[in-house]
Amino acid sequence: MQLEVGSILEGKVSGITSFGVFVDLPENKTGMVHISEVAQTYVKEIKDFVQMGQTVRVKVLSITPEGKISLSMKQAVEPKPRQAQDQRRHGCGAEQVDSFEFKPRQSGDMSFEDMMNKFKKSSDEKMGDLKKVIDTRRGSQNRRANQGR
Repeated sequence: MQLEVGSILEGKVSGITSFGVFVDLPENKTGMVHISEVAQTYVKEIKDFVQMGQTVRVKVLSITPEGKISLSMKQAVEPKPRQAQDQRRHGCGAEQVDSFEFKPRQSGDMSFEDMMNKFKKSSDEKMGDLKKVIDTRRGSQNRRANQGR
């Protein structure tokens, strides 16, 4: 089988590093899957997704003139159906989006004005805290400047 950009093939994991996975391909070639191309979700530890000697499906992303082969595991799998997005558009309850769970907040019996007042109060508190931090930092800079005189 000829290696071509866009082709999907199987290979064996021959090396795992902190930045990616090396995969042995047909024709005695080796390619690398960057950590960002291992899975659809955030990958902190590659060893949580692959093991040495494991057979994986990969898609060839690019082949450099020097012969370096860039691979993707996440692009080699079929995309999930768009059902979750369709449900969200139609106002269904909480659903799973990728690996993060979305749960709309329940406003309960609060009127719009009550929600706005709550938001304003929270915002004012945060702005007050931020202003204190900024003023404290400015104060320490002014003291240093005055000491030098």
